[in-house]
Amino acid sequence: MFSGVATPSTPAPGPPPSQDQSATPLFSARGLTKIYGSGAGQIRALDGLDLDLYAGELVVLLGASGSGKSTLLNNLGGLDVPSTGSLTYQGRDLAGADEDALTEFRRHSVGFVFQFYNLIPSLTGRENVALITDIARDPMPPEEALALVDLADRMDHFPSQMSGGEQQRVAIARAIAKRPEVLLCDEPTGALDVKTGITVLEAIEHVNRTMGTLTVIITHNAALAEMADRVIHLSDGRIVEIQKNAQRRPARSLVW
Repeated sequence: MFSGVATPSTPAPGPPPSQDQSATPLFSARGLTKIYGSGAGQIRALDGLDLDLYAGELVVLLGASGSGKSTLLNNLGGLDVPSTGSLTYQGRDLAGADEDALTEFRRHSVGFVFQFYNLIPSLTGRENVALITDIARDPMPPEEALALVDLADRMDHFPSQMSGGEQQRVAIARAIAKRPEVLLCDEPTGALDVKTGITVLEAIEHVNRTMGTLTVIITHNAALAEMADRVIHLSDGRIVEIQKNAQRRPARSLVW
């Protein structure tokens, strides 16, 4: 059961508990729709979403496979664009942006963490993170990013010498090394056992609190909801409920 008081089942956006009603959202979506295919085979992966996301909050997008979580994350991250509707980031139009503008947005504003780590096997942890810091505008040193996820003593090991949780934490360090305003996590614990998954969630939680990065985690695992400021429930491409937690539960106390 979630902590806090649930809001009515509604797609209406709202600020996280810690923010003033006058706060300006980082992301604002209105009528966001994504359609794949045409005719009888048409799939509405997103179906008219209204949503605001705010600086510093940790949001869990919760829903079954096919609910629209990954499509929404891809739109927020500039990996895809909506079919109709508006999507802005700090007032800038993402829905109508060209590929050059989206590339610039992804490169400097967004960090991605995926279920599978996508590390280069022939590079050490430090060198994998340096791939990002070499192209970022104002990166932190790889050593600092790895220390933030508690890997200062493992940074010169290769992926094959690391556990799955350590590899995922390298991936998180790589994502945050460019100091992004947004961290998007797609099933970051999906390939991990519970104990290792908790360690990874603690790293994400620490980054969110330390850097003030808007953090969005998509998952089908309802246990993760309790670590969030807000939980956004999706089904069939629509928001069916927005849950506000009065307090965030520490990742280390989660059980599933």
